[in-house]
Amino acid sequence: MNSLESSISYFESAFREQISIIEATAPQRLYEPVAYSLKIGGKRLRPALMLHTASLFTKSVGQILPAAMAIEIFHNFTLLHDDIMDKSDMRRGVPTVHRKYSENTAILSGDAMSILAFKYLGKINNSHLQEVFSLFSITALEVCEGQQLDMDFETRDQVTIDEYIEMIRLKTAVLIACSLKMGALLAGAGSEQADLLYDYGIYVGLAFQLQDDWLDVFGDPEIFGKKQGVDICANKKTFLLLKAFEACDADLLQELNHWIQKTDFDPKEKVAAVIAIYEKTGVSQAAHDLMKSYHDKALAALGKLDIPAAEKKTLIAFADEAMVRAK
Repeated sequence: MNSLESSISYFESAFREQISIIEATAPQRLYEPVAYSLKIGGKRLRPALMLHTASLFTKSVGQILPAAMAIEIFHNFTLLHDDIMDKSDMRRGVPTVHRKYSENTAILSGDAMSILAFKYLGKINNSHLQEVFSLFSITALEVCEGQQLDMDFETRDQVTIDEYIEMIRLKTAVLIACSLKMGALLAGAGSEQADLLYDYGIYVGLAFQLQDDWLDVFGDPEIFGKKQGVDICANKKTFLLLKAFEACDADLLQELNHWIQKTDFDPKEKVAAVIAIYEKTGVSQAAHDLMKSYHDKALAALGKLDIPAAEKKTLIAFADEAMVRAK
């Protein structure tokens, strides 16, 4: 598979068949919301990364499809429960599961999805299955730990940048890294090669989350389809906000705290005011510098991978996206 697009297409075709099977499973009130959640779609990046990575070491990619499905089911389980916790009404342009059905149904169906992920992983017949099961279990717990840290930050006045980076590593980066490492292990790559791909995934995951922070503030809503300043209005402790707190002088800090503490505000006015503070403190460049650092570390890990340079092009291009889109 020469590109992520071909991996996505290959995965999507096989996954749609499995979603139909899940949807027809009894009791319907448990599995229909599961299928609904999975049919909403998404980029399918994690399973595509797994399949593409496997293709670097074996031609028998089809044998690891169940593991790719496990990753995608687990990822969507986390989104389903995130929507409940965030009280979100929409996901990818359609009603969230708890809005379409009920909160209790969404909780139980989400629980079923987390178990289904392990069921699909168990369909793999591979000598590395025990190692992969251990990796997947640890990663699943880490994602939950990251979500808890994110929730904890909402009620804390003080959060350090290091704490934030650790939170996004757990909540976002480890599942990307896990996908890559699992693909390598199941394809018969050695542990050293698999670990290099894991490191690449961590750094790419961190860069992409920082990109999301940046796009929320500085991205063009017409291009990226994201309303500007959602994180600002929610006082979400992103890298940009935390860096601004570090960089503000006394007057700017007073102004920033004014907007953070203000409960009755015009969203456009608040977003404009906070962006002005960000521009004065140079946090956009700071975010770019950190993204570039993680991007370079990702490519350094990839550079040590013992495969032909031509076969690294897709993963290099994927890492480059974090820098290209955040301009």
